Amino acid sequence: MAAEAEEKADSTVRLVSSEGHTFIVHKRAAMISQTIKSMIEEGAFVEAREGVINFREISTPILEKVCQYWYYKLKYTNVTSDIPEFPIEPEIALELLLAANFLDT
Repeated sequence: MAAEAEEKADSTVRLVSSEGHTFIVHKRAAMISQTIKSMIEEGAFVEAREGVINFREISTPILEKVCQYWYYKLKYTNVTSDIPEFPIEPEIALELLLAANFLDT
């Protein structure tokens, strides 16, 4: 039972927004971000050892939308049928663009 919990913890990463909200995301999804991928794979970062990445500059709604996009990307990569549009509210578009740029997503 403990081995299962440890394996599950190894397959996820915790992302913490500027307000302190924690998102638990599959590493496979989070590693769509080249920034996160570098932090996790290189192992030299404390984030790789602890499995927690703090984003002091990214608000909760924006980090949530980024996480949604990662799962959207995983779901629709290599799909040959029509892909639905990813919804982005105009009022968060600029902040989302800045976060996506920082995360290299």
